[in-house]
Amino acid sequence: MINLSDLGPAYGSTKRKKVVGRGNGSGHGTTSGRGSKGQLSRSGGSSKTRLGFEGGQMPLHRRLPHLKGFKNTRKEEFNIINVSQLDRFDEEAVVDFDLLSKTGMIMKTENKVKILGNGDLNKKLTVKAHLFSKSAVEKIEKAGGKAEAI
Repeated sequence: MINLSDLGPAYGSTKRKKVVGRGNGSGHGTTSGRGSKGQLSRSGGSSKTRLGFEGGQMPLHRRLPHLKGFKNTRKEEFNIINVSQLDRFDEEAVVDFDLLSKTGMIMKTENKVKILGNGDLNKKLTVKAHLFSKSAVEKIEKAGGKAEAI
């Protein structure tokens, strides 16, 4: 029968802690396994150097070039749609945010929609978006449609 008091780690799975500095007979006397001389043989050894210290050589983080500029966290981003892309919708359709996202033209739903005037529009549409370029408004109205800002 097995008792809790009989349980222990498997044979060979634990190792005895190395005892250093207890005479040459122990095998770890004199220099205590630190070799001879040098910074790492002293007390404090590696803790005296800062992170990234390379022994007086110019450290890697100072050898590499700095990244220039910054990332503007307040930049407003838009889903950009050209007038030529609106030509796929039916005549007299109301093109708004929901319709654009259903058709897969909007990738990021958290961003606003901006309509740009690249290409031609041949259908009469009512387009509702957050922003329009001047040329986009002209082309939409030239086709007989309306451009409404949300």
